[in-house]
Amino acid sequence: MNRPSSSTGLSLPLPGSPGSSWAMYRARFAAIFHGADTSVLIAFWLFGLINNVLYVIILSAALDLVGPDIPKSVVLLADVLPSFVTKLVAPYFIHKIPYWIRIIIFCSLSSGGMLLIALTPDDKSVSTKLFGVILASLSSGGGELSFLGLTHYYGHFSLAAWGSGTGGAGLAGAGLYVLLTTIIGLSVKISLLASAFLPCIMLLSFFVILPQGPLRRASLRKDYNTLPGEDSLNQPLTSSDIDDLPPDSAAASLLAPGPAIASEAYSSHSPRPSSPGLSHHEAKSTFLYNLHRASSLFFPYMLPLLLVYIAEYTINQGVSPTLLYPTPSSGNPFSHYRSFYPTYGFIYQLGVFISRSSTPFYRIHNLYVPSFLQIANLFLLISQALWFWIPSVYIIFLVIFWEGLLGGAVYVNTFAEIMEKVGEADREFSLGATSVSDSGGICIAGFVGMALEVGLCEWQVERGRGWCSMT
Repeated sequence: MNRPSSSTGLSLPLPGSPGSSWAMYRARFAAIFHGADTSVLIAFWLFGLINNVLYVIILSAALDLVGPDIPKSVVLLADVLPSFVTKLVAPYFIHKIPYWIRIIIFCSLSSGGMLLIALTPDDKSVSTKLFGVILASLSSGGGELSFLGLTHYYGHFSLAAWGSGTGGAGLAGAGLYVLLTTIIGLSVKISLLASAFLPCIMLLSFFVILPQGPLRRASLRKDYNTLPGEDSLNQPLTSSDIDDLPPDSAAASLLAPGPAIASEAYSSHSPRPSSPGLSHHEAKSTFLYNLHRASSLFFPYMLPLLLVYIAEYTINQGVSPTLLYPTPSSGNPFSHYRSFYPTYGFIYQLGVFISRSSTPFYRIHNLYVPSFLQIANLFLLISQALWFWIPSVYIIFLVIFWEGLLGGAVYVNTFAEIMEKVGEADREFSLGATSVSDSGGICIAGFVGMALEVGLCEWQVERGRGWCSMT
């Protein structure tokens, strides 16, 4: 007798005849995706893929962009710091920009940045290439903020598709760069130039594939909401006022500056007109309300996401460039030291893709467990960089793959938990606000990684392992 399926995953049928087992598995698989709109799944998967793929390509190309003498964390900071700042400030003005305009802006920034990186001669300043990285980062941050907010209108399947797409971006970006530069042997310039045209797929996804009905209906609902009275708007909210608001009815309260502040902050529709004299009070009220909501997200969602990103990106940018073995040698698949870094990136992204695609089948509700396991990975790999005690690079491959599984699982399950547990009025804001944690964690890891990579490399050189200076 088969075990009943649970809400946490897809239970496999017990062994029987191959035909019956496969039929049962297929039926359960179909039940999980019952009601999903294929167009929505494709559109959000492509959003996740394209919005993040250039970010991964840039990190995979970090060594080629800045050379062996500059820490790769410099590229990481240029790739994520503008994105982090965007997520902090954009919620206060991005609602004034319709989604279709945002998409065009994101595509222009991404393509322009990659063209600048690719077309800058090698003898020119590294700062010019880093400026191109910054442009692509601005696009990635604004895109993640907008697309996560957009999942509020399209349901759980859109979030699952987005998460899988972001994992696919890591796999495609790292794999494509390794394929073009290491296997096929194309130049870095040609490889980066080809990637500059990938953002055009995002235009196709939004304007052709994505159904526009949910956005239109949301716009109509806002148009018919009753405006709050002028007297109530003249009184700014205080911290005590906010504490007394019921968590699921704040959007309906006359104290709230609109039917759903989340929709005001993240949607593509214009806010309601208001009297100029009330703008200061409204801004203060909205800020206090959003601050209160953000603080309630910190421990259950933001902190575990922050921790896992600090650990994994410290590994990726600060430790993995020093996880080298004698080359060439019998137990080493590489003939050049340069090949280690992008290969680690590809294996990591493979793990990320698998775990970010897992929520329809398996859910993790305790987000702190994989976060702490990721911290353990960090110390394990630092010990290898210091004392060279792991005998084979293939064991390092397994650890890097496990690192990717943990990081991807925390990311996608964090937003899945928000979709399930946060009230509808606050959900859209919460999805976007929590995304600050991953960028914040990467920024912290970037600063830590700059010092850590240099220190580990110097330690190795002093002990006769100067491979990190040969990449």
